[in-house]
Amino acid sequence: MANVLVVAELLEGKARKTTLCAVTAAKQIAEGTGGSFDILSIGEGAGAAAEELAGYGAGKVLKAEIAGGYTCEKYAATVADAGKGYDVLVACASAYGKDLLPRVAAKLGAGVASDISEVHTDGGKLSYTRPMYAGNMFGTVEILTDKQVVTVRQSEFEPAAASGGVSPSEDIAVQTDPAADKVEFLGVEVVKSERPDLGDADIVVSGGRALKSAENFTNVIEPLVDALGAAMGASRAACDAGYVAPELQVGQTGKVVAPKLYVAIGISGAIQHLAGMKGSKTIVAINKDKEAPIAQVADYFLVADLFDTVPALTEAVKKL
Repeated sequence: MANVLVVAELLEGKARKTTLCAVTAAKQIAEGTGGSFDILSIGEGAGAAAEELAGYGAGKVLKAEIAGGYTCEKYAATVADAGKGYDVLVACASAYGKDLLPRVAAKLGAGVASDISEVHTDGGKLSYTRPMYAGNMFGTVEILTDKQVVTVRQSEFEPAAASGGVSPSEDIAVQTDPAADKVEFLGVEVVKSERPDLGDADIVVSGGRALKSAENFTNVIEPLVDALGAAMGASRAACDAGYVAPELQVGQTGKVVAPKLYVAIGISGAIQHLAGMKGSKTIVAINKDKEAPIAQVADYFLVADLFDTVPALTEAVKKL
């Protein structure tokens, strides 16, 4: 039997969708082993977020209000103290989860399985599948320590649906850590956009280095993005060239996405990019090079000049 604690990720006092993907994994672990799961809402606005998270079937929702912005040094001691009563701690493998949970694991002496894509509970024994070597291999791992720390790949776990009930909430004490005094939170810049978030969007349109300039992203890619109601992404090469902001990067060192529709325009399909999007339900690629590696994963591959094709496609979408 494994009792699970989900560490929620908050933004501006609300739980991010990433948290619901971690809830899905926690439910699988708990149900497969005959255990239960709770949720920890921690940070600025933890109380309000806890009310929101109370509707997802947890045994209870723990609350720890910490003002002044996130640093892992300021949060880890409280998460570790709360985690002492659980067998498994789970969070999404976002920048937040990848930053916070390893420090929590060190405090608990727990083994870690990061960026998992599947949970296995055969015979009540836990193991996890995770991608390796840029997604070219998948390994099944077991954690042999008494406590386990797990981060889950958002694109592989559907966000949990509301259960209809209301879980009780409980305030917990905030723990201090001497390391927190050595780190100062200066601020966070949140990019506001009317477009869907890249990690949550049902449709993603990404451009590559073949766009040749930031102006072409604006004039060629963005009209299609907006016509489809999509999120915009980019290859690392396009981001490194300064065509678009780094936060739009899709790939092994960027964001991992799995939308219903992924449109890759002028992207050759380096292994690092494929690792970030090949889980998409339908992949459409437009490239002049018929031998481009992305053709191997594309459901529809159009050999064409993007500067002719994309504006025509945009107009066709607008008519529909």
